[in-house]
Amino acid sequence: MTKTNYEFLDALGNIAREKGISVETLLDALANALVAAYKRRPDAAEEAAVTIDPDNGEIRVYGQELDDEGNVIREWDDTPADFGRIAAQTAKQVMTQRIREVERDMKYDEYAGREGDIVTGIVQQADSRYTLLDLGKVEALMPQAEQVSYEKYSPLTRLKAYIVEVRKTSKGPQIVVSRTHPGLVKRLFELEVPEISSGVVEIKAMAREPGHRTKMAVWSNDPNIDPVGACVGSRGSRVRMITNELNGERIDVVNFSDDTVQLIENALQPARIREVRLDEETGTATVIVNDFQLSLAIGKEGQNARLAARLTGWRIDIKSETQLQEEEEGWAEGEWIEDESGQQVWVPAEGGEAITATEWNSGSTIVDATSPAESSADDAESSEEPAADSPDADAAPVSDEGGAE
Repeated sequence: MTKTNYEFLDALGNIAREKGISVETLLDALANALVAAYKRRPDAAEEAAVTIDPDNGEIRVYGQELDDEGNVIREWDDTPADFGRIAAQTAKQVMTQRIREVERDMKYDEYAGREGDIVTGIVQQADSRYTLLDLGKVEALMPQAEQVSYEKYSPLTRLKAYIVEVRKTSKGPQIVVSRTHPGLVKRLFELEVPEISSGVVEIKAMAREPGHRTKMAVWSNDPNIDPVGACVGSRGSRVRMITNELNGERIDVVNFSDDTVQLIENALQPARIREVRLDEETGTATVIVNDFQLSLAIGKEGQNARLAARLTGWRIDIKSETQLQEEEEGWAEGEWIEDESGQQVWVPAEGGEAITATEWNSGSTIVDATSPAESSADDAESSEEPAADSPDADAAPVSDEGGAE
């Protein structure tokens, strides 16, 4: 083996080790490139094959004659005298190109099976269209639709994101990540709560409004382990870590139940429910609450009831005791008419004082799992927290039976 061939093989081995590519892969790519270089010569055979001896680096070109079926019927050594110089020039180009291709494939293979996983990245660029995260070897793209509206992603900020898609492109893998996907909250709990990662505690259902609030129903496969307590942690330590990662997003953890009534009651926490009536035909659950619990059950702008509807899959009709009593007395029978001032009012069929739309809506709110809640102006302005003089005024923000802030 000549000194030149020795240096060539030594350099090839170094490149293979540095880039994590096998020597056989590089030699195969070089051989294919040398075939193309040989065929550009005016006296080249129509078919040819190039061999590179991995032991001594010797390069040979063999002209070939093929039959109609593509089988080799004759082969001869047709190595040009100056082929060493051509091989050296070709090798440099091929190595550079092949290394890039292999690195792109390796990066894609590394992330191809990680949809639904969490990655930690550093913000490199952020504008109105997308945010770029540096994951180390590759960059991840977070489109505007996958960003929480009020979050600001400053350069060099470290944050976690959920992988929703990995695309293979000519420039390498394109990783699409999200901060709004419900799976982000689920994965954060799996990282923070050992009971979930081990399978003892299961997340049965989840509903999320990114950046504002998440409701999560959990179940324990071990009767000795409280699923809500495991997720919340001692004095709320576990759920607080996740809330901090989500920049203050409120998280309610409730017990899952196979009993639909019990599940709906749990989903509407921290409000206390007096009664739940189910209509299987329409898929509607009529929820009765005390008058002072109505605002808490509905939530600010209907958020609590809306998330509960998504969590349970039932349309939820929340009524106060007062309105239920009025309906049972016949107030629900009547019609909407326009009074002298042009305002829509409800006139009971059995007579009595007309009710304005505002007064009517303040007593009942129906929430569908797929549509935003409608609430009165008073309800929209009311806080999710109980009034100072209500029985819930001293309730702690984190409890084993209710949600966790």
